[in-house]
Amino acid sequence: MTDIILYDYWRSSASYRVRIALNLKGVAYASVNTSLLDGGQKAPEYVARNPQGLVPMLSIDGHDLTQSLAIIDYLDAKYADPPMVSADPVARSRTLAQAMVVAADIHPVNNLRILKYLKNELGQGQEAIDRWYRHWIEEGFAALEQMAPETGLFGGEQPNLADVCLIPQIYNARRFETDLSAFPKLVRIDTACNALEAFQKAAPEAVKPE
Repeated sequence: MTDIILYDYWRSSASYRVRIALNLKGVAYASVNTSLLDGGQKAPEYVARNPQGLVPMLSIDGHDLTQSLAIIDYLDAKYADPPMVSADPVARSRTLAQAMVVAADIHPVNNLRILKYLKNELGQGQEAIDRWYRHWIEEGFAALEQMAPETGLFGGEQPNLADVCLIPQIYNARRFETDLSAFPKLVRIDTACNALEAFQKAAPEAVKPE
């Protein structure tokens, strides 16, 4: 029985990132489904531990850690292999910049709570919401495609933080029928990463509750 517990939702891309990182580092954990559709993340006992009422939350070493990149940073400090960022300052900065294209620019404006606000508060129809979603993916991916290497992964021969952030976002891009033909390097990286067991075991369909 592991003492490491991940509170996640199977289709949450932020949770997906953390699952990938845990798997890459070989860290055993138990998962507690926290359904965003049922409002599990807003339950009083959950918000008492995670004031934002979001997923994921990782309970580890007596701490409740939140925010996916902060969680991965903790894991990287505690479990050094494989590293998610380089020790070289320039390489580290570039990896963080690549990861943040997804985690800070694309994902926040396409989060479920944003989409619900567009629908429920601003009265937008599903077609308009889908266009919104694809627009921000395409804008971010256009920049990330230019940052991507010609061969290999963002991390070279093994995945790094940028790869960990990219794959869940491509999964969501396909869910919303985004045309990825303009991003061949990103698609290549996605294919290579999804051939790895750590990514396969973290995929939404692999962890979806029965």
